[in-house]
Amino acid sequence: MRVKVCNVNYIFLIVILALFTVLAACSSNEEKVATSSSGDLTPVTLQLKWVPQAQFAGYYVALEKGYYKEEGLDVTIAPGGPDIVPEQQVANGAAQIGVDWVASLLPHIEQGMPLIQIAQIYQESGLLLISKKDSGITSPKDLAGKNVGNWMGGNEFEALALFDKYGLDPNSDLSFVKQAFTMDQFIAGDLDAASAMTYNEYHVVLESGVPASDLNVIDMNDEGVAMLEDNLFANKEWLEENKETAAKFLRASIKGWKAAIEDPEGAVDIIMAESEEGSSTREHQLTMMEEVAKLVLPEDFNVEELGKTDPKMFQQTADIAHQFGVIKEEANLDEAFTNEIFEMATE
Repeated sequence: MRVKVCNVNYIFLIVILALFTVLAACSSNEEKVATSSSGDLTPVTLQLKWVPQAQFAGYYVALEKGYYKEEGLDVTIAPGGPDIVPEQQVANGAAQIGVDWVASLLPHIEQGMPLIQIAQIYQESGLLLISKKDSGITSPKDLAGKNVGNWMGGNEFEALALFDKYGLDPNSDLSFVKQAFTMDQFIAGDLDAASAMTYNEYHVVLESGVPASDLNVIDMNDEGVAMLEDNLFANKEWLEENKETAAKFLRASIKGWKAAIEDPEGAVDIIMAESEEGSSTREHQLTMMEEVAKLVLPEDFNVEELGKTDPKMFQQTADIAHQFGVIKEEANLDEAFTNEIFEMATE
């Protein structure tokens, strides 16, 4: 009987050890599956044109809320700055997708960089010319004989188109000067009219103590000389092999923009966590978010077309760019942008 008991105990021990081995193997396999699942995320780098701010809220919201991961993407958002050219970063493979203004993208395409626009996020221009009422500028024709400022460096072409529309020569009929990135010149009275983005510099002036009632505003959209601004463009060579990845990125980004517009307070929470401490205030970023929303989803705009490139507006942008020498040849729209990725992302 003792031998039989020993055999039973021995067999029982073997069974227990085998069970532990199986459980350990299962646990190991589960860890491998989890690791594999995380490792299956496709890396994508987005290159911004400037530092983190509400101008780019949709992308940060999509990242924070996990919309990119839901699409199987591991997205890195690379901040921009004065020394960073998004087109160069995307062309050389440091990033796969970039954000810039269309007027900045077009000359890089003409120079032979393998780039193509895949989405248009801002549907209207945010550029204004603002003046104090005591300057007497109530319409563009009143700019004659005045000091008019712009940051230049590719930001001046809408203003030039405006001058041309009203028969004003910027070299003889007015003084068209380089404007600093602050609004100090305008506030001090050194500029009669200054360039201002609806979501940034215009509110810097208001925050300085100048009431809106003391300002006159010339809106490029109202004047018919608007150019498309923040877009999404991709490395054409990368895109050929990664259209589905690009569509997933755009789908998540659109979702992020919708969420940011629906909850501006929450979007600003995310932006403030990403921005350099002391670089901006929450109040300014909230105002920026509210103004940016008007450009992404203008009044009466079909929300289902958020991200779609309007061929007519792209043509207008390209025509102005050609008129003022931004590009030497007329743009080939078939090569410059595509709505294929938008259609894939929204089907």
